[in-house]
Amino acid sequence: MPVLVGAAESEPGIPAAPLHEPPSGPMEETEHSCPRPRRTVTAPAPFAADGGCGCRAPHDRLSVAQARRGTPADRPVRVYADGIFDLFHSGHARALMQAKALFPNSYLLVGVCGDDLTHKFKGFTVMNEAERYEALRHCRYVDEVIRDAPWTLTPDFLDKHKIDFVAHDDIPYSSAGSDDVYKHVKEAGMFVPTRRTEGISTSDIITRIVRDYDVYARRNLQRGYTAKELNVSFINENKYRFQNQVDKMKEKVKNVEEKSKEFVYRVEEKSHDLIQKWEEKSREFIGNFLELFGPDGTWKQMFQERSGRMLQALSPRQSPAGSPTRGRSPSRSPSPTSSWPPAAAASPPAASPPASPKAASASVSSLSDEDDK
Repeated sequence: MPVLVGAAESEPGIPAAPLHEPPSGPMEETEHSCPRPRRTVTAPAPFAADGGCGCRAPHDRLSVAQARRGTPADRPVRVYADGIFDLFHSGHARALMQAKALFPNSYLLVGVCGDDLTHKFKGFTVMNEAERYEALRHCRYVDEVIRDAPWTLTPDFLDKHKIDFVAHDDIPYSSAGSDDVYKHVKEAGMFVPTRRTEGISTSDIITRIVRDYDVYARRNLQRGYTAKELNVSFINENKYRFQNQVDKMKEKVKNVEEKSKEFVYRVEEKSHDLIQKWEEKSREFIGNFLELFGPDGTWKQMFQERSGRMLQALSPRQSPAGSPTRGRSPSRSPSPTSSWPPAAAASPPAASPPASPKAASASVSSLSDEDDK
Protein backbone atom coordinates (compact mmCIF):
# COMPACT_ATOMS: atom_id res chain seq x y z
CA MET A 1 0.00 0.00 0.00
CA PRO A 2 1.57 3.37 -0.94
CA VAL A 3 2.36 5.86 1.77
CA LEU A 4 0.05 8.86 1.70
CA VAL A 5 1.06 12.36 2.72
CA GLY A 6 -0.80 15.14 4.50
CA ALA A 7 -2.53 13.53 7.48
CA ALA A 8 -1.82 14.77 10.96
CA GLU A 9 0.32 12.67 13.30
CA SER A 10 1.80 10.62 10.44
CA GLU A 11 5.11 8.84 11.01
CA PRO A 12 7.64 7.20 8.70
CA GLY A 13 6.28 3.84 7.57
CA ILE A 14 2.70 4.62 8.72
CA PRO A 15 0.02 5.15 6.06
CA ALA A 16 -1.21 8.73 6.12
CA ALA A 17 -4.28 10.29 4.55
CA PRO A 18 -4.29 13.27 2.16
CA LEU A 19 -5.74 16.64 3.02
CA HIS A 20 -9.50 17.03 2.87
CA GLU A 21 -10.90 17.71 -0.57
CA PRO A 22 -14.38 18.94 -1.49
CA PRO A 23 -16.89 16.19 -2.31
CA SER A 24 -17.02 15.06 -5.91
CA GLY A 25 -20.39 13.26 -5.79
CA PRO A 26 -23.93 14.46 -5.16
CA MET A 27 -25.00 15.29 -1.60
CA GLU A 28 -27.32 12.99 0.33
CA GLU A 29 -30.90 14.21 0.57
CA THR A 30 -31.29 13.13 4.20
CA GLU A 31 -28.93 14.72 6.70
CA HIS A 32 -26.58 12.32 8.45
CA SER A 33 -26.62 12.16 12.25
CA CYS A 34 -23.55 9.97 12.66
CA PRO A 35 -21.39 10.95 15.65
CA ARG A 36 -18.39 13.08 14.79
CA PRO A 37 -14.76 12.33 15.64
CA ARG A 38 -13.48 13.71 18.93
CA ARG A 39 -11.58 16.94 18.40
CA THR A 40 -10.51 17.43 22.03
CA VAL A 41 -9.78 14.67 24.50
CA THR A 42 -11.39 15.78 27.79
CA ALA A 43 -13.27 12.58 28.64
CA PRO A 44 -13.10 8.84 27.87
CA ALA A 45 -14.52 7.61 24.61
CA PRO A 46 -18.17 6.51 24.85
CA PHE A 47 -19.44 2.97 24.56
CA ALA A 48 -21.40 2.09 21.43
CA ALA A 49 -25.13 1.77 21.81
CA ASP A 50 -26.63 -1.68 21.76
CA GLY A 51 -28.61 -0.81 18.66
CA GLY A 52 -25.60 0.36 16.73
CA CYS A 53 -25.39 3.65 14.85
CA GLY A 54 -28.63 5.62 15.16
CA CYS A 55 -28.23 7.52 11.91
CA ARG A 56 -31.32 7.09 9.67
CA ALA A 57 -29.80 8.51 6.52
CA PRO A 58 -28.83 6.13 3.72
CA HIS A 59 -25.32 4.90 4.35
CA ASP A 60 -23.66 3.78 1.19
CA ARG A 61 -20.31 2.13 1.70
CA LEU A 62 -17.36 4.00 0.31
CA SER A 63 -14.51 2.75 -1.78
CA VAL A 64 -10.93 3.28 -0.69
CA ALA A 65 -10.46 5.88 -3.45
CA GLN A 66 -13.54 7.82 -2.32
CA ALA A 67 -12.45 7.72 1.31
CA ARG A 68 -8.98 9.01 0.42
CA ARG A 69 -10.55 11.92 -1.44
CA GLY A 70 -12.42 12.86 1.72
CA THR A 71 -15.97 12.06 0.59
CA PRO A 72 -18.65 12.29 1.70
CA ALA A 73 -18.33 15.62 3.47
CA ASP A 74 -21.49 15.35 5.57
CA ARG A 75 -20.41 12.25 7.51
CA PRO A 76 -17.14 10.74 8.74
CA VAL A 77 -15.54 7.60 7.35
CA ARG A 78 -16.32 4.88 9.89
CA VAL A 79 -13.26 2.65 10.43
CA TYR A 80 -13.41 -0.43 12.65
CA ALA A 81 -10.52 -2.14 14.46
CA ASP A 82 -10.91 -5.07 16.84
CA GLY A 83 -8.78 -7.16 19.16
CA ILE A 84 -8.28 -8.53 22.66
CA PHE A 85 -6.09 -5.66 23.86
CA ASP A 86 -4.84 -7.53 26.93
CA LEU A 87 -2.11 -5.64 28.82
CA PHE A 88 -2.65 -2.59 26.60
CA HIS A 89 0.76 -1.44 25.34
CA SER A 90 2.40 0.82 22.77
CA GLY A 91 1.94 -1.71 19.96
CA HIS A 92 -1.82 -1.54 20.42
CA ALA A 93 -1.78 2.26 20.54
CA ARG A 94 0.35 2.47 17.40
CA ALA A 95 -2.03 0.19 15.46
CA LEU A 96 -4.99 2.36 16.49
CA MET A 97 -3.09 5.50 15.50
CA GLN A 98 -2.55 4.06 12.02
CA ALA A 99 -6.22 3.13 11.71
CA LYS A 100 -7.24 6.63 12.75
CA ALA A 101 -4.90 8.26 10.23
CA LEU A 102 -5.92 6.14 7.24
CA PHE A 103 -8.47 8.67 5.90
CA PRO A 104 -9.37 12.27 6.58
CA ASN A 105 -12.32 12.76 8.93
CA SER A 106 -12.13 9.17 10.23
CA TYR A 107 -14.34 7.94 13.06
CA LEU A 108 -12.57 5.02 14.76
CA LEU A 109 -14.68 2.30 16.35
CA VAL A 110 -12.78 -0.29 18.39
CA GLY A 111 -14.32 -3.65 19.14
CA VAL A 112 -13.10 -5.52 22.22
CA CYS A 113 -13.90 -9.20 22.57
CA GLY A 114 -15.35 -10.34 25.87
CA ASP A 115 -13.88 -12.87 28.27
CA ASP A 116 -16.05 -15.78 27.12
CA LEU A 117 -14.98 -15.63 23.48
CA THR A 118 -11.40 -14.81 24.33
CA HIS A 119 -10.95 -17.68 26.76
CA LYS A 120 -12.63 -20.02 24.29
CA PHE A 121 -10.62 -19.19 21.19
CA LYS A 122 -7.36 -17.71 22.49
CA GLY A 123 -6.89 -18.48 26.16
CA PHE A 124 -6.87 -16.91 29.58
CA THR A 125 -6.19 -13.18 29.82
CA VAL A 126 -4.37 -11.21 32.48
CA MET A 127 -6.93 -8.38 32.44
CA ASN A 128 -10.66 -9.04 32.54
CA GLU A 129 -13.02 -7.58 29.96
CA ALA A 130 -14.02 -4.56 32.07
CA GLU A 131 -10.36 -3.57 32.52
CA ARG A 132 -9.71 -4.00 28.82
CA TYR A 133 -12.74 -1.88 27.91
CA GLU A 134 -11.54 0.95 30.15
CA ALA A 135 -8.02 0.76 28.73
CA LEU A 136 -9.41 1.35 25.22
CA ARG A 137 -11.72 4.16 26.30
CA HIS A 138 -8.74 6.17 27.52
CA CYS A 139 -6.75 5.93 24.28
CA ARG A 140 -6.90 9.29 22.50
CA TYR A 141 -7.21 7.75 19.01
CA VAL A 142 -10.46 5.91 19.88
CA ASP A 143 -13.83 7.57 19.20
CA GLU A 144 -16.10 4.74 20.32
CA VAL A 145 -15.73 1.35 22.05
CA ILE A 146 -17.88 -1.67 21.12
CA ARG A 147 -18.11 -4.12 24.03
CA ASP A 148 -18.28 -7.89 23.58
CA ALA A 149 -17.33 -7.67 19.91
CA PRO A 150 -17.78 -10.79 17.75
CA TRP A 151 -14.83 -13.03 17.02
CA THR A 152 -15.69 -13.20 13.32
CA LEU A 153 -17.24 -10.18 11.63
CA THR A 154 -20.61 -10.77 10.07
CA PRO A 155 -22.51 -8.66 7.50
CA ASP A 156 -25.20 -7.94 10.10
CA PHE A 157 -22.62 -6.56 12.51
CA LEU A 158 -21.04 -4.38 9.80
CA ASP A 159 -24.46 -3.03 8.76
CA LYS A 160 -25.55 -2.45 12.34
CA HIS A 161 -22.61 -0.16 13.07
CA LYS A 162 -22.44 1.24 9.51
CA ILE A 163 -18.78 0.28 9.15
CA ASP A 164 -16.99 1.39 5.99
CA PHE A 165 -13.58 -0.27 6.51
CA VAL A 166 -11.88 -2.77 8.80
CA ALA A 167 -8.30 -2.02 9.84
CA HIS A 168 -5.90 -4.75 10.93
CA ASP A 169 -2.43 -6.00 10.05
CA ASP A 170 -2.49 -8.06 6.88
CA ILE A 171 -0.92 -11.19 8.41
CA PRO A 172 -3.51 -14.02 8.11
CA TYR A 173 -5.16 -14.50 11.49
CA SER A 174 -6.05 -18.17 11.82
CA SER A 175 -8.64 -18.90 14.51
CA ALA A 176 -12.02 -20.50 15.09
CA GLY A 177 -11.41 -23.11 12.40
CA SER A 178 -10.54 -20.52 9.74
CA ASP A 179 -7.25 -19.85 8.05
CA ASP A 180 -7.99 -16.11 8.12
CA VAL A 181 -10.96 -14.61 9.97
CA TYR A 182 -10.67 -11.44 7.83
CA LYS A 183 -10.77 -13.31 4.52
CA HIS A 184 -14.35 -12.37 3.58
CA VAL A 185 -13.72 -8.72 4.59
CA LYS A 186 -10.69 -8.62 2.31
CA GLU A 187 -12.71 -10.12 -0.54
CA ALA A 188 -15.40 -7.44 -0.06
CA GLY A 189 -12.81 -4.67 -0.47
CA MET A 190 -13.39 -3.34 3.05
CA PHE A 191 -10.03 -4.33 4.52
CA VAL A 192 -7.31 -1.72 5.05
CA PRO A 193 -3.97 -3.03 6.38
CA THR A 194 -1.92 -1.55 9.19
CA ARG A 195 1.59 -2.46 10.28
CA ARG A 196 2.61 -4.34 13.40
CA THR A 197 5.10 -2.91 15.85
CA GLU A 198 8.04 -5.27 16.16
CA GLY A 199 9.49 -6.09 19.56
CA ILE A 200 6.34 -5.63 21.64
CA SER A 201 3.27 -7.81 22.12
CA THR A 202 1.09 -9.16 24.89
CA SER A 203 2.68 -12.59 24.51
CA ASP A 204 6.16 -11.09 24.90
CA ILE A 205 5.15 -9.30 28.11
CA ILE A 206 3.62 -12.49 29.55
CA THR A 207 6.79 -14.40 28.59
CA ARG A 208 8.89 -11.92 30.56
CA ILE A 209 6.64 -12.36 33.60
CA VAL A 210 6.80 -16.16 33.40
CA ARG A 211 10.56 -16.08 32.92
CA ASP A 212 11.07 -13.90 36.02
CA TYR A 213 8.23 -15.43 38.03
CA ASP A 214 10.33 -15.97 41.17
CA VAL A 215 11.47 -12.35 41.17
CA TYR A 216 7.93 -10.99 40.97
CA ALA A 217 6.61 -13.48 43.54
CA ARG A 218 9.32 -12.51 46.03
CA ARG A 219 8.73 -8.83 45.38
CA ASN A 220 4.99 -9.13 46.01
CA LEU A 221 5.59 -11.11 49.19
CA GLN A 222 7.76 -8.24 50.40
CA ARG A 223 4.97 -5.78 49.55
CA GLY A 224 2.49 -7.61 51.77
CA TYR A 225 0.70 -10.06 49.45
CA THR A 226 -0.07 -13.41 51.00
CA ALA A 227 1.06 -16.75 49.63
CA LYS A 228 -2.58 -17.65 49.02
CA GLU A 229 -3.13 -14.56 46.88
CA LEU A 230 -0.02 -15.41 44.86
CA ASN A 231 -0.94 -19.11 44.67
CA VAL A 232 2.41 -20.01 46.21
CA SER A 233 2.92 -23.19 48.24
CA PHE A 234 4.21 -23.18 51.83
CA ILE A 235 7.62 -24.50 50.80
CA ASN A 236 8.02 -21.93 48.04
CA GLU A 237 6.87 -19.18 50.35
CA ASN A 238 9.60 -20.00 52.88
CA LYS A 239 12.11 -20.37 50.06
CA TYR A 240 11.24 -16.92 48.72
CA ARG A 241 11.40 -15.34 52.17
CA PHE A 242 14.80 -16.93 52.77
CA GLN A 243 16.00 -15.65 49.39
CA ASN A 244 14.74 -12.19 50.34
CA GLN A 245 16.80 -12.32 53.54
CA VAL A 246 19.85 -13.45 51.57
CA ASP A 247 19.33 -10.59 49.12
CA LYS A 248 19.12 -8.13 52.01
CA MET A 249 22.41 -9.44 53.40
CA LYS A 250 23.98 -9.20 49.96
CA GLU A 251 22.74 -5.63 49.66
CA LYS A 252 24.24 -4.76 53.05
CA VAL A 253 27.57 -6.36 52.10
CA LYS A 254 27.48 -4.47 48.82
CA ASN A 255 26.85 -1.20 50.66
CA VAL A 256 29.72 -1.93 53.05
CA GLU A 257 32.02 -2.70 50.11
CA GLU A 258 31.03 0.51 48.37
CA LYS A 259 31.60 2.53 51.53
CA SER A 260 34.96 0.82 52.14
CA LYS A 261 36.00 1.52 48.56
CA GLU A 262 35.00 5.13 49.02
CA PHE A 263 36.97 5.28 52.29
CA VAL A 264 40.05 3.73 50.67
CA TYR A 265 39.75 6.16 47.79
CA ARG A 266 39.62 9.09 50.20
CA VAL A 267 42.62 7.76 52.15
CA GLU A 268 44.58 7.30 48.93
CA GLU A 269 43.65 10.79 47.84
CA LYS A 270 44.72 12.29 51.16
CA SER A 271 47.94 10.25 51.23
CA HIS A 272 48.71 11.43 47.73
CA ASP A 273 48.22 15.01 48.86
CA LEU A 274 50.42 14.43 51.92
CA ILE A 275 53.16 12.85 49.82
CA GLN A 276 53.01 15.73 47.37
CA LYS A 277 53.24 18.27 50.19
CA TRP A 278 56.10 16.31 51.79
CA GLU A 279 57.98 16.32 48.48
CA GLU A 280 57.49 20.06 48.16
CA LYS A 281 58.71 20.64 51.74
CA SER A 282 61.69 18.31 51.26
CA ARG A 283 62.72 20.10 48.06
CA GLU A 284 62.42 23.41 49.86
CA PHE A 285 64.49 22.08 52.80
CA ILE A 286 67.20 20.69 50.52
CA GLY A 287 67.36 23.97 48.60
CA ASN A 288 67.70 25.96 51.82
CA PHE A 289 70.36 23.52 53.09
CA LEU A 290 72.42 23.81 49.90
CA GLU A 291 72.05 27.56 49.93
CA LEU A 292 73.41 27.62 53.48
CA PHE A 293 76.00 24.80 53.49
CA GLY A 294 76.79 24.35 49.77
CA PRO A 295 80.15 25.01 48.07
CA ASP A 296 79.28 28.68 47.66
CA GLY A 297 76.89 28.85 50.56
CA THR A 298 76.43 31.52 53.17
CA TRP A 299 77.94 29.41 55.94
CA LYS A 300 81.26 29.01 54.07
CA GLN A 301 81.54 32.76 53.53
CA MET A 302 80.81 33.41 57.18
CA PHE A 303 83.39 30.78 58.20
CA GLN A 304 86.03 32.30 55.96
CA GLU A 305 85.42 35.78 57.31
CA ARG A 306 85.63 34.63 60.91
CA SER A 307 88.73 32.52 60.21
CA GLY A 308 90.46 35.58 58.68
CA ARG A 309 89.60 37.67 61.69
CA MET A 310 90.98 35.05 64.10
CA LEU A 311 94.19 34.67 62.10
CA GLN A 312 94.67 38.42 62.00
CA ALA A 313 94.17 38.58 65.74
CA LEU A 314 96.64 35.76 66.41
CA SER A 315 99.43 36.94 63.98
CA PRO A 316 99.24 40.70 63.20
CA ARG A 317 100.93 42.11 60.13
CA GLN A 318 104.76 43.02 60.12
CA SER A 319 105.92 46.58 60.76
CA PRO A 320 106.76 48.79 57.77
CA ALA A 321 110.33 48.76 56.34
CA GLY A 322 111.08 52.40 57.35
CA SER A 323 110.32 51.97 61.06
CA PRO A 324 113.28 51.64 63.55
CA THR A 325 114.36 48.18 64.45
CA ARG A 326 113.87 47.00 67.92
CA GLY A 327 116.98 46.52 70.05
CA ARG A 328 118.02 43.24 71.29
CA SER A 329 116.87 42.17 74.66
CA PRO A 330 119.62 42.56 77.33
CA SER A 331 118.83 39.14 78.59
CA ARG A 332 119.91 37.51 75.30
CA SER A 333 123.50 36.11 75.62
CA PRO A 334 126.16 36.91 72.97
CA SER A 335 127.06 34.43 70.31
CA PRO A 336 130.12 32.23 71.25
CA THR A 337 131.88 33.21 68.03
CA SER A 338 131.68 36.95 68.69
CA SER A 339 134.90 38.62 70.00
CA TRP A 340 134.84 39.93 73.47
CA PRO A 341 136.75 43.15 74.20
CA PRO A 342 139.45 43.11 76.86
CA ALA A 343 138.50 43.95 80.37
CA ALA A 344 140.55 47.17 80.34
CA ALA A 345 138.67 48.55 77.43
CA ALA A 346 135.34 47.70 78.91
CA SER A 347 132.95 50.52 79.07
CA PRO A 348 132.08 51.88 82.40
CA PRO A 349 129.00 50.51 83.99
CA ALA A 350 125.82 52.04 82.76
CA ALA A 351 124.31 54.60 84.87
CA SER A 352 121.13 53.71 86.63
CA PRO A 353 117.98 55.07 85.17
CA PRO A 354 116.87 58.40 86.51
CA ALA A 355 114.43 58.33 89.25
CA SER A 356 112.21 61.03 87.74
CA PRO A 357 111.49 62.71 84.44
CA LYS A 358 113.43 65.78 85.44
CA ALA A 359 116.51 63.69 86.13
CA ALA A 360 116.02 61.97 82.79
CA SER A 361 115.94 65.27 80.97
CA ALA A 362 119.10 66.41 82.81
CA SER A 363 120.94 63.32 81.80
CA VAL A 364 119.95 63.81 78.19
CA SER A 365 121.25 67.38 78.22
CA SER A 366 124.56 66.30 79.72
CA LEU A 367 125.03 63.77 77.02
CA SER A 368 124.48 66.32 74.39
CA ASP A 369 127.08 68.63 75.96
CA GLU A 370 129.62 65.84 75.86
CA ASP A 371 128.99 65.32 72.18
CA ASP A 372 129.67 68.98 71.52
CA LYS A 373 133.12 68.78 73.13
